[in-house]
Amino acid sequence: MAPQSVLTEFRRLGVLATPIIVAQLSQMGMGVADAVMAGRVSATDLAGVTLGGNFFWPTMLLMSGIVMAVTPSVSQLNGAGRVGDAGAVVRQALWIALGGGLALTLLLRNAEPAYRLFGVDEQAIPVAVGYLSAASLGLVPLLAYTSFRCLAEGMSWTTPAMCISLSALPLKILLNWLFMHGSPALGIPAMGGVGCGWSTAVVMSYTFLVMVVVVSRSRMRGSNLFRAFDWPKFSVIRDLLVVGVPIGLALLVEVGFFSVAGLLIGRLGVEAVASHQIAFNVAGIAFMVPLALGMAATIRVGFNIGAGDRAAARLSAWVAMTTTLVWGTGVAVIMLTARYPIVGLYTDNAEVIRVAAALLAIGALFQVFDAAQATTMGALRGYKSTVAPMGIAVVAYWLVGLPVGAALCFGVGSIPSLDGMLANAFGTPIGVYGLWWGLVVGLAAAAIALFGWLVRISRTHADVGHRRR
Repeated sequence: MAPQSVLTEFRRLGVLATPIIVAQLSQMGMGVADAVMAGRVSATDLAGVTLGGNFFWPTMLLMSGIVMAVTPSVSQLNGAGRVGDAGAVVRQALWIALGGGLALTLLLRNAEPAYRLFGVDEQAIPVAVGYLSAASLGLVPLLAYTSFRCLAEGMSWTTPAMCISLSALPLKILLNWLFMHGSPALGIPAMGGVGCGWSTAVVMSYTFLVMVVVVSRSRMRGSNLFRAFDWPKFSVIRDLLVVGVPIGLALLVEVGFFSVAGLLIGRLGVEAVASHQIAFNVAGIAFMVPLALGMAATIRVGFNIGAGDRAAARLSAWVAMTTTLVWGTGVAVIMLTARYPIVGLYTDNAEVIRVAAALLAIGALFQVFDAAQATTMGALRGYKSTVAPMGIAVVAYWLVGLPVGAALCFGVGSIPSLDGMLANAFGTPIGVYGLWWGLVVGLAAAAIALFGWLVRISRTHADVGHRRR
């Protein structure tokens, strides 16, 4: 493998990944804005927005993941010199966005019974329900925007999403303030936390409209997206669903894994929750780089597969993997050596600092494995291999990581099926540290299995082009 070719591939990945990192950080900023601004209104508003987000974001990720099948499809067409056929694929993805978005909108606007079933705080339910009713109106525009964004990424152009996300962040903050506090001059009542839902819907509609302009007035016109109108073509939709549904389910499985771990930590007290949130936030920021590398790997691997150059596809995957492992290792060293100063930026509570710093030490391993699995998953999507990775995620997170974490956290008494068999190993509960070790175990299992699958796929003709598993 020539050093020059490795360097060239590294530069290409960097050009693609850098705008994605900025776009993802901007999107994280919108969530931070919701939490900070709702918390300044009242604890009830913050709780309501948080509860609303617990339903909204996982379901949104599920549908967005399905639409993300556009990226490898367009990448392969781009590599094959058939960009003009990409518009027909995106038009069918828009039917998926419309149908799935409307179904989710109806579901989320009737979520109140689910909150009562979970027994959440009665005071927070009206805010959560109002948030969902408003935010759900932006789902169809968001999914349509995602289809267009994936078209751009499939054509190796990640700058539009970055620019749009950067412009959407200050708009989100402004609209949050306007809808939360009201404006008599504009006839807008003060809505508190529910206003975050309305601002979310407006911002999602804004990003879609801007992306329509970009697609119609840029080099993406070559995709012929707006040259025709197509009714649903079920053969194309089926192909997109075969690739996209496992992507969406894998995202849902992973998000659910972390969400359930967070809910279990909620049983351990305020200090454990605060420590977990701080450590998880630090890990989440660092995770943006491997996430972006994974998305860039999807583009590069898909392009090379479309061009019929499997050796170049393997090079793209291995350069992305090597880069993400170097990043993960560097972040791990920083977490270990600077964990106390990092945690001190968030709080001055001595007990929270102690626990959060210990979690960051565990998070050093967490970060390496999380980085590896995210980038490997992205490379596999470039091969259109999505079913096996989804299965790996289910087993690693839900059948390995979560049971181990719960057993370490609470002791085997809370998991009767493990009683006896693992009594010696898990007999003494270690609280929040146990759940974080469970996260490490789950992510390690996923990273190792996904890496093994990538080795197999990259060495064979399986899962290339029209052959999928």
